[in-house]
Amino acid sequence: MAHTDHLINRRLLRREIAGIIGLLTDEQDFSAMRRYRSFTFDDHTAYLQQVEALLRSRASQGSHTSVALFDPEEYAEFCAARDLEPDISSSRARFTAELAATGPTLPYEGQPLADLLPALVDEAVRQATWEYATTLLSRLGACASCGEDIGRAAFTRASGLLVRILDTARPGNRHLVCSVSGAPETLVSVLHADQDEDGTTHLDDAEALEFITVLALGLATRSPGGLVMRTTTPNTTDCIYGWRLRGDGLEPLTAGEVFDAYCTDVESGDLISPESGVDYCVPPDLGDLEPPPGGHHH
Repeated sequence: MAHTDHLINRRLLRREIAGIIGLLTDEQDFSAMRRYRSFTFDDHTAYLQQVEALLRSRASQGSHTSVALFDPEEYAEFCAARDLEPDISSSRARFTAELAATGPTLPYEGQPLADLLPALVDEAVRQATWEYATTLLSRLGACASCGEDIGRAAFTRASGLLVRILDTARPGNRHLVCSVSGAPETLVSVLHADQDEDGTTHLDDAEALEFITVLALGLATRSPGGLVMRTTTPNTTDCIYGWRLRGDGLEPLTAGEVFDAYCTDVESGDLISPESGVDYCVPPDLGDLEPPPGGHHH
């Protein structure tokens, strides 16, 4: 009897352990791992099916699992830095445990892997964008004339602009995109600001932080860029409006400029046909904005 209790307890305990699975999302990364003899999978599609089966079986037993992006190059560097043998499964397990602490992860909540993978890649891109923008902001140093930290001042200003944009927007769900052109690459950040029936706006903290950081970088470096917002309200046509980054502020775009921005393919410059049921609007004037006292607003 004691033995049975022991097994039951161990099974219960297993449920308490949160698992992490490092996932090779694309064919290229999968091929890179096949150079290790201890990595026994030989077909990426079959590998993904087996991962999905494992996730489902853990969920059915009440276990919580998160999924992280497994990057073979980072794994090789991790092993070299810690003098670990890369061709053994325990090294892969150690690397995956590290990912749980530092990398982007998403909880598995029963969704198909086909939905989870792109969301995980988006999360990784968002985190990388934020880290990159933060690094560039921190390198700007202090203002020569006033001694103020340029990056911090720009962050405060960007926070204030975002608050004003959301406060003056039509009620409803808002989808914002900020893009900043600069060397060596253009940074793009997306923010969803959904509103309850009582008018409370909900932001994802990590998403908002990345969005403000990218906008702050554009303002601090006076880079070309823009911000476009789409508001969606039930029983009303969607409204799209935007601003261009100008100096350390935002300048409203005309309805025609918003139309041009929305109906041009960013990569190729080709025209895209306009959507039906969408109004291209002139944004509300944000006024002359002073940085908000005492910092951030959620």
